[in-house]
Amino acid sequence: PVPTISWRRADGKQIPRKARRHRSSGLLEIPNFQQEDAGLYECVAENVRGKNVARGQLTFYAQPSWTQRISDVHAAIEERVSWECRASGRPKPSYRWLKDGEPLLPQGRVQLEQGSLTIPNVSLSDAGMYQCVAENRHGVIFASAELSVIAIGPDFSKTLLKKLTLVKVGGEVIIECKPKASPRPTYSWKKGKDILRENER
Repeated sequence: PVPTISWRRADGKQIPRKARRHRSSGLLEIPNFQQEDAGLYECVAENVRGKNVARGQLTFYAQPSWTQRISDVHAAIEERVSWECRASGRPKPSYRWLKDGEPLLPQGRVQLEQGSLTIPNVSLSDAGMYQCVAENRHGVIFASAELSVIAIGPDFSKTLLKKLTLVKVGGEVIIECKPKASPRPTYSWKKGKDILRENER
């Protein structure tokens, strides 16, 4: 006689509630298939003469999709620059970096690890367009950002050279001079019009 058909999962989990069974045609339909729906499914056909089982593995995959992108950065010379990009996907995406369209390799000052890029001391030669590439066997995606490296002349607007009153003869006085500048400036000190030179005091 015509068999009755039923469905089950071989791993013991429940078939998703959203699944639709078409008993007459032996069809199982799973809309909006997600990772948790993946697994080994069994179709069981049974009549008074016996039973037979057919098995099929459903595998979930997804092309990469950005969960964290990179954005443009303006940095002064010798500043630290860090970028991090993250993508979801199945299987898990791998990452690589491009600079001005050319592959970027870990070298010297440039540190690459998974989806992160770090330049501890940026220089003018580091300026350019960078791309983070995430890929798996189902797709490739790109995220782009520009690194602009700027030079700044010494700026004392946010630095105060305080008037110091020596309370105790022989005490130590420290005067800090920290202007905003890029690249790092050289320093010289004057007392009045005379240039101060280092000595035993």
